[in-house]
Amino acid sequence: MTNAATHRPTARLDFARTAPKVFRAMIALDAAAREGLDPALVELVQVRSSQLNGCAYCLDMHVKDARKAGESDERIYLLPVWREAPEGVYSERERAALALAEQITRIGDGVSDAVYERAAELFAEPELAQLISLCFTINAWNRINVATRKTPGTA
Repeated sequence: MTNAATHRPTARLDFARTAPKVFRAMIALDAAAREGLDPALVELVQVRSSQLNGCAYCLDMHVKDARKAGESDERIYLLPVWREAPEGVYSERERAALALAEQITRIGDGVSDAVYERAAELFAEPELAQLISLCFTINAWNRINVATRKTPGTA
């Protein structure tokens, strides 16, 4: 169903209100997944996964969060083409995290040994576990918000 005046899909349900226990569990999972990770890296991974999943709500929220955290416009704008970004725009750790996040998001092809091994070289095992957790958590949020058509800019 779409709003005729804007041609935008209308929200389907308020997930937080309708499934409060699941929503609270997701909030706790999200907080646990972020622990020990660089906040800038967290936002880059969440923005990139949200771009790939077409989640307007999460993309809007995480771009705003990234800017509040001091992220540059250049790094945000170049995320869809991070592989082609000039050297130095993204660190080697960020590149490894983005490659891993993309393969986890597009899980149909699995996670290649090369991508996993590169991430494992640059992240200690506990940090790598957190990064993987962050990836599956943002993907879950994306799926919730795409399925329910959560409107960008709403709480």
